[in-house]
Amino acid sequence: MTDLAISLTLDGSPDLPSAALQALYRITGRSTVELRHAIRDRTPLVTARLFGAEHITAAPRLEKTIAFLDEHGLAFALTETVDGLASPIDRATLRAILEPGDGSGG
Repeated sequence: MTDLAISLTLDGSPDLPSAALQALYRITGRSTVELRHAIRDRTPLVTARLFGAEHITAAPRLEKTIAFLDEHGLAFALTETVDGLASPIDRATLRAILEPGDGSGG
């Protein structure tokens, strides 16, 4: 089976207020200290491993994080990692990955 993960990293290093960090904690499960470090170091706020045992919780967590960041006007980058190879993706690609298809190709 292919190892697929999607990571979300904030653009820049915004100084988020405690309330925003607490909301992200509730969504991501990462402590506010971990979140501050990820923002400062420009590392992923959340990484969702897809199509394995974690998928059922990881995909909604990723979608909720995106919705929260959009609500607060925070820009971010998405990265797809497949079998250890990382590449940037856009939201359309993310939707295509997360939304089940009917296999018809159109």
